[in-house]
Amino acid sequence: MSPPRRIVLVGASGVFGARLAAMIARWPDVVLVLAARRREPLEALRDRLQGSATIEIATFDRDAPTALTDLKPFAVVDAAGPFQTSDLRLVKAAVAAGAHYVDLADGRAFVEQLPETMAQAAATARRWAITGASSTPALSTAALDRLTAGWSRIDAVTTAISPGADAPRGPSVVAAIFSWVGQPVRVFEGGAWTRRPGWSGSRRELFPGLGRRWVALAETPDLDALPRRYKPRYVGRFEAGLELPVAHHGLALLGWLRRKGFIRDLTPFVALLGRLADQLARFGSDRGGMVVEAVGKDAQRETIRARWGLWAQAGAGPNTPAAPAAAILRALLDDRMPDPPRAAACVGLLPLEDLLAPLAPFPIRTRIDAAAPRAANVFPRALGSRLNALLPVVRRAHDGSARTLTGWARARGAGGLARVVRLFQGLPETGRHLTVVDIAPAAVGETWTRRFGSRRFRSRIAAVREDAYAFEETAGPITFRFHAADYPGGFSWEFEDWRIGSLPLPAAWAPRIRARTFARDGVYRFRVLVAHPWVGVIFGYCGRLTLD
Repeated sequence: MSPPRRIVLVGASGVFGARLAAMIARWPDVVLVLAARRREPLEALRDRLQGSATIEIATFDRDAPTALTDLKPFAVVDAAGPFQTSDLRLVKAAVAAGAHYVDLADGRAFVEQLPETMAQAAATARRWAITGASSTPALSTAALDRLTAGWSRIDAVTTAISPGADAPRGPSVVAAIFSWVGQPVRVFEGGAWTRRPGWSGSRRELFPGLGRRWVALAETPDLDALPRRYKPRYVGRFEAGLELPVAHHGLALLGWLRRKGFIRDLTPFVALLGRLADQLARFGSDRGGMVVEAVGKDAQRETIRARWGLWAQAGAGPNTPAAPAAAILRALLDDRMPDPPRAAACVGLLPLEDLLAPLAPFPIRTRIDAAAPRAANVFPRALGSRLNALLPVVRRAHDGSARTLTGWARARGAGGLARVVRLFQGLPETGRHLTVVDIAPAAVGETWTRRFGSRRFRSRIAAVREDAYAFEETAGPITFRFHAADYPGGFSWEFEDWRIGSLPLPAAWAPRIRARTFARDGVYRFRVLVAHPWVGVIFGYCGRLTLD
């Protein structure tokens, strides 16, 4: 059995470094050396860590890394930042010491410079020097690789990130943002390279699992990596936003003042605005996320739109930037990295599943959506190319044509208020019922009429103008929004939000909805359950239908 290998984590006491340390500490085959300028925060971090790794502490200055050789590292990780003002002293010292190097750099110039400058030294030493092993460009490009596999053309690729207002903000993160806010940023849009002010062009972006949030142009390595790797015809853009509109637009105002010359340097405002953000955090949440989207042509040259979303709850978001670095380190330990070792940005080195694996213990979810935005009918639009992969009876039932399905359903539901709802809506009571479903194309969407014995329940299902991946079902005054998720033999209807008329309703008040349509043995089947904590099962039914 080989001895544990030593990983030196520089910046271990920072926001992302501490979370990366917690991931590495679970591995029994390493000695984790926590390194930073001050010993006290490292001791506090060591006391919090749980896992099988051996933990050591070293006071270390990344700007004077001469002591690195004494630590005998297998790998060196730089999680300190800010990388917008960093040089290459640490990576040079790591490779010279015979160690692999990994960083969480989000500095655009740093990520561009490192592979070229370190190419010869890394190749000679046969060591990896990997930069940008973080949300951008590692996660964003891995998601885009998955989304665009097999496409014949890519027109636009975009990435957006929005942390929760309650997320911790290290001084290096704030300093990094302030370095480019209001400054000219080179971006590919309109089919050409141009310059736009940092944190300009604010717009509302739909984040899966979070809803709509403000985002603006942000300078990260994605602004170079996306156009280079995917060669979009029109747009390759990265955006970021703050959850609270007052904070987001306040930062945009600072950028405007800087552009106009009223403020020359935002550095003096870092501490003040950090304290202000802490005060505002109580009005926000601890939920953050990112979304990656591509538009182009699929293998059949049909227009396609695809989206990958990640959302984190309960303050788990800051683990996301650390996950790619943890995945790279694990691959180095397991000898799973591609050959030969070299200096490179963390783009295309590991698949998306590997980069996400360190996030498994946390309340973080991801999903992939694909849509055909030019499709005329509801489900062909929301399902996109997935419609063609459905079993024939499910595909025909949801292709937008007029259809009638007949069969039976078994229903159940609670009494009291739930029974009143069923009576009002025409939903069945507990028991087995002959069932007929008529699907009729309408001026907007489709009308579904479900007859359960003598009762009739009618609803309208329509596409969502502002979200190609979603569809809505309206019954009476209430509208529910869903997206289609993969399910064996068919797809499931995943609830997103609800409203009365145009008035949004709190998600906490929503009923719990589970709906699936699928085929088995060539027969169309369905399962629907709608329940609420206050009244129990409002209605539930399942059954099988034959397509006429």
